[in-house]
Amino acid sequence: MTPVSVLLLCVAALLGTGVLAVPLIRSTRSMQVVYGASLVFSAIAFVIALAYLVAGLPSAEASGLVLPFGLPWLGSHFRLDALAAFFLMVVNLGGVLSALYGLGYGRHEHAPHRVLPFFPAFLAGMNLVILADDAFTFLISWEFMSLASWALVMAHHRDADNRRAGYVYIVMASFGTLALLLAFGLLAGSAGDYSFTAMRVSAPPPFVAGLALILLLLGAGSKAGLVPLHVWLPLAHPAAPSHVSALMSGVMTKVAVYGFIRVAFDLLGMPSWWSGIVVLIIGSATAVLGILQALMESDLKRLLAYSTIENIGVIFVSLGLALAFKANNMGLAAALALTAALFHVLNHSFFKSLLFFGAGAVLTATGERNMDKLGGLIHRMPVTSVFFLVGCVAISALPPFNGFVSEWLAFQAILQSPTVPQWGLKILVPAVGGMLALSAALAAACFVKAFGVTFLGRPRTTVAEQAAEVDRFSLAAMSVLAALCLFAGILPGIVIDGLAPVTLSLIGDRMPVQTDIPWLSIVPIVESRSSYNGLLVFLFTLFSASLTAYLIHRFASRGLRRAPAWDCGFPQSSPATQYTAGSFAQPVRRVFGTLAFRAREEVDMPAPGDLRPAHFVVETHDLIWERLYLPIVGAVGFAAEKLNHLQFLTIRRYLSLVFLALVFLLLVLALWS
Repeated sequence: MTPVSVLLLCVAALLGTGVLAVPLIRSTRSMQVVYGASLVFSAIAFVIALAYLVAGLPSAEASGLVLPFGLPWLGSHFRLDALAAFFLMVVNLGGVLSALYGLGYGRHEHAPHRVLPFFPAFLAGMNLVILADDAFTFLISWEFMSLASWALVMAHHRDADNRRAGYVYIVMASFGTLALLLAFGLLAGSAGDYSFTAMRVSAPPPFVAGLALILLLLGAGSKAGLVPLHVWLPLAHPAAPSHVSALMSGVMTKVAVYGFIRVAFDLLGMPSWWSGIVVLIIGSATAVLGILQALMESDLKRLLAYSTIENIGVIFVSLGLALAFKANNMGLAAALALTAALFHVLNHSFFKSLLFFGAGAVLTATGERNMDKLGGLIHRMPVTSVFFLVGCVAISALPPFNGFVSEWLAFQAILQSPTVPQWGLKILVPAVGGMLALSAALAAACFVKAFGVTFLGRPRTTVAEQAAEVDRFSLAAMSVLAALCLFAGILPGIVIDGLAPVTLSLIGDRMPVQTDIPWLSIVPIVESRSSYNGLLVFLFTLFSASLTAYLIHRFASRGLRRAPAWDCGFPQSSPATQYTAGSFAQPVRRVFGTLAFRAREEVDMPAPGDLRPAHFVVETHDLIWERLYLPIVGAVGFAAEKLNHLQFLTIRRYLSLVFLALVFLLLVLALWS
């Protein structure tokens, strides 16, 4: 059997598991059966994709299969190449660990009958999107993935906020699918051949390619969370169960990135240099606005959701650089930028899944997502706190963990921009680099807040004080992800060489072979420009920290003195006197809030002698929602009200409308031909 045949059997098995979950719902073993089967089938698919990528087969030897489903004259085409193999690894590794986490977390699920049937179906949908090799199969799989994830978001539908999240999500998902449908229609052209093979050989005219790119950004960008199409993401991701949140944030958004890469780098042909400018502007704005929103949040899962928007922005900045370099025939620089994007795709799937698992553990132990009601959990959940700290350090792009390497590669790609001939890119790329640096600094501040307010200090509520460590399945899933964050950070050369078949198939070039470089260093271009050694950084950090701890314990005074902690002049011992999520973000809010959120602070301070408590109120606004989406909602409501009388027409008028619509479509077809 070919690899793609085995992968499709795994997909069929996942779909069968979802169907089997329905009659097993009332069984006490249903959770173990569904999550166990999902783990096994995802693991098989992961191993096959990993073996294919390691083999490094050229794109000409891609494994393909056509099934007699779908459109009668087209069938359903499936194909496995290096790009698909890499994203299948990301999807199925996320599926394995989410299923492992679900074995423990699922015991606390209040509505398992609304989760178990759709969990394996969601995994199957994401696999089908990546394997699809024609537009019809791709769009059907895309919609199936969207509907399965929507059902998981609506698992707790009795909550009004979850219902609103599900409604916004399904509307944005439908809009994205429509945009992708139009993009594929443009690429198919008047010939109407919707197979990806035909689209590759028929290079579209520049105007059509540009229009298809804009539609692609709308379609894939709405699923990935690009600004201003991100409004569904901070609503839907927190609403889902935590292991599903990890899949949606750490994996499903990468399927959207795959869709963009597949079309922009594979089907559209040689890009125009201005396409890089469009993607760079959108990506950099997404990165900065996403992390600013995250800093304003006190809900732990919403903070992580907004952070996903920032990381998607980082990925698209690298993709924009790759498009610009590819358009100028700068193969090595384009390969560097694309490698940075793919490396960050992998890294984000690691540390964002880890952080959502940690947030799920906190939610299981305390029932709270509001950080201002937590605190002191490092003493009650020590293992979870260590794993969550690893995720915070990794996502903050601090060495020796993996987040640093991919962002460092992105900055190395930015440094190649002076050699591009277009002055627009010469001016824009350094500005984008500054915005990327700003987002990295804000991300570090954001996750200092997330970890400090949640795990450090004293418990602010009874539930935080009574919290206990979670089950061994959840801890095992988090431990694997924490180890992967460290491994990819200290041995990045192995990952970079593993990504070489992808860049060779899409760019025609690759980064230098990294495993041949002494001391396991990585060299993006040439060693005289820059290099990095994650293993040496890790060993130095470990040695210096151990030496410092030894010297302190060896030579410091052994005398012990206990005294009250410094109280800043407020001797009241209430935990309410600690820093909160809002107070931690106050300096950033005062610098950026007026412009980005129209933030306003109101203080009601009673006069001396007045026994009323003081009140401090912060008011922020989501300007994109208020100025873009609310007017659209109002316009749709107005139009629907005015067009309501159409449902009361006579049969003759209905027939006239149908006739006019037919004439209009025939005119469009005639002009198109």
